[in-house]
Amino acid sequence: MDNDSGQSMVLGDVEVLRVVEWQGSFLPARDLVPDAPERVWEENADWLVPDHVGPADGMAMMALQSWVLRSGGRTVLIDTGVGNGRERPGGGPFHHWNGDFLGALARAGVRPQDVDVVVNTHVHADHVGWNTHDAGDGAGDWQPTFPNARYLIPAADAFHFGPDHDYGGGLRELDRLLYEDSVAPVVKAGQAVLWDGTHRIDEHLTLESAPGHTPGSAVLRLDSGGERAVFVGDLLHSPVQILGPDHNSCFCMDPAGAAATRHRILGRAAEERELVVPAHFGGPGAVEVRREGPGFALSRWAPYADGR
Repeated sequence: MDNDSGQSMVLGDVEVLRVVEWQGSFLPARDLVPDAPERVWEENADWLVPDHVGPADGMAMMALQSWVLRSGGRTVLIDTGVGNGRERPGGGPFHHWNGDFLGALARAGVRPQDVDVVVNTHVHADHVGWNTHDAGDGAGDWQPTFPNARYLIPAADAFHFGPDHDYGGGLRELDRLLYEDSVAPVVKAGQAVLWDGTHRIDEHLTLESAPGHTPGSAVLRLDSGGERAVFVGDLLHSPVQILGPDHNSCFCMDPAGAAATRHRILGRAAEERELVVPAHFGGPGAVEVRREGPGFALSRWAPYADGR
């Protein structure tokens, strides 16, 4: 199901705009989070279905989406989707993807030249694709899509997926291709900022390393006017990972590290009442959490207004 709607909310002095390019079934939910035992899916089916698990086929219902933050007079874009016309062998539906990401942004009132900061939470194919566009009309002349933006890219991921580490250790051709068409052109243009540890964007927004899913995975914290949120990228792919933070997705490169990071980030979110905003949740897409036993429980889904 295509869904290019924009939804918005205001947290303190920051406007948060959700831009959904695509939403639908992705792969079997139990394959997506293989660490989650069968009972977790069964005991929580009443609310996992239909927003997160398909009622008929058990497929994970997910969204391909980005988040636009208007903060301090600047426009910050979190993650840039798959990108069109990319060679992504072994990348499933991302191979030769043809979506309408820029159209979805435009309908949300954001033009490429309006973006001041691009945040890549990590260097995976569905988070860096629209960093660039093909200025050669199919000739592979990849140029930065957002001409006025600084691109904040985790240094550990730039190292791991780039030539310094032989493009992810040379294990997947996909890693070399995505670096060469979606990261290297930004570095060459002088628009990339490689960071590690923490990076302050402005008085409301801070990036923080959160490794495990990838070596450089990051979260973005929003703290404004007593309201807080944490944009967690692919730290979470399904709500069952909130119930059990040890439940890794099939995409986590360092399962032990990802689980430890998940415990830490969710613990702080529960203590400080941060709204947790994952990259791919279907339904409302953002949720408050609270501690419950060895894990956490979901408290309240985010309310949105029509942002178009």
